[in-house]
Parts: sequence; C-alpha cells; structure tokens
Amino acid sequence: QVQVVESGGGLVQAGGSLRLSCTASGMTFDDYGMGWFRQAPGKEREGVSCISWRGSRSAYADSVKGRFTSSRDNAKNTLYLQMNSLKPDDAAMYYCAAHRYETCSGAWWDRFNILGQGTQVTVSS
Repeated sequence: QVQVVESGGGLVQAGGSLRLSCTASGMTFDDYGMGWFRQAPGKEREGVSCISWRGSRSAYADSVKGRFTSSRDNAKNTLYLQMNSLKPDDAAMYYCAAHRYETCSGAWWDRFNILGQGTQVTVSS
C-alpha cells in the first residue's frame, strides 16, 4: 500500500537548521506531488510546502518563505525539507504528504490525501 515515512526531526536551537526526509513506497513516486504539513499543540494543521509531481512548481506558507526549501529525488523516492533560521514558532509535528498529479496551484493544502505518521521538531529559544 501507499506509504510515506518521515525522518530527521529533533531538537535544535533557534537560528539553527534541520533537514527532514520522507521516503515513499507503494506508489509511482514521479506521479505524486509531495508536501509537508505541520501541527503544533492546540493549533490547526498547516500546509508548509508543496512540490509538484513534475517538480517544476513549488509553493510555501508565508511563515516559512525564504527559510525553508523543499526538494525531491525521484531516483530515491524521497522528499526533503531543508529548514534554516528556525524559530520557536516552527516547533511542531511535521508530516509528509502525497497527492497524485498535484500541481501545487490554488489551495493545494486542501487536496493532499496521503499523510505520514510525522516527525517531531523542537526549537529551543
């Protein structure tokens, strides 16, 4: 079955960097747009980034633009999220997500229908 598994979370000081990875299985990775979501305690889940199935388009939440970069390696069925200049507000559970033929246009955060179990990111001030 289709599965996405996150890794790379941990504890980092404010201003530091972290790279998350997401490995997909059970699907033709090239056919899927991939995204990252996050949810902090007491807050709604937020779409962080999206990279289209062709890899030609990316979209980011305003709160992370200029600090986070998403990329994909289709040969490894892997999605990455490079997070720089981390802030305490970035602390959350981060989830990898997939949606077939996703173009990352419009309200892309509403369309992802495959979600991983999450990896915790903690940012100390």
